[in-house]
Amino acid sequence: MARALDILGDRWTLLVIRELLLGPKRFKDLLAMLTAMGTNRLSERLSMLVDNGIIRATELPAPTAAPAYELTELGEQLRKPLIALGMWGLSMPVDDRIDPSTARAELIALCLTGVCDPAASADLREVVEFQVGEEAFHIRFDNGEVLARSGPSVEPADVQAQCDMDTFMALALQEISASGAVREGRVTLLRGGQRAFARAFKALEYSTP
Repeated sequence: MARALDILGDRWTLLVIRELLLGPKRFKDLLAMLTAMGTNRLSERLSMLVDNGIIRATELPAPTAAPAYELTELGEQLRKPLIALGMWGLSMPVDDRIDPSTARAELIALCLTGVCDPAASADLREVVEFQVGEEAFHIRFDNGEVLARSGPSVEPADVQAQCDMDTFMALALQEISASGAVREGRVTLLRGGQRAFARAFKALEYSTP
């Protein structure tokens, strides 16, 4: 644990890794999500993570084709522990220094993919793309593996859904069903049908204590 904290214990480091759990990111993408971090500190953290084999330099595919960073296999091993740490943090008192308007739907989606039952999507192979306010992200289901990724899907999505943050939060907390959200007009399906959308959210359900 002491050795792990030598690498991961500095402020901001786990948040950088959290962003990369959502897929490769350019330096400016990371800085935009972690604005208070500053360029110098971000450069230092990225260099340290590269040196320790947790992330590596890569290049985003065309048409972006820009230098970026991604998790290595070693870095990917932090996915479950980091999401578990985030879920544990829900029991902590709310920090009034944090602006609630900075909440991001793609981070909620990341948590859902980490706590849902893989068996629920064992036979599911599809991509669901979301537009939540100004955010665009997608969730890929591949025979039990469920991953959330920033931005639109490179390949055509099977389902494209549009909603606001309140609706996405209600779906995530199972306060409203996917079918009900569509029927009530809170979710607009730009591609795919209500049944496919409901099937995807069924696979994202988690068991409450």
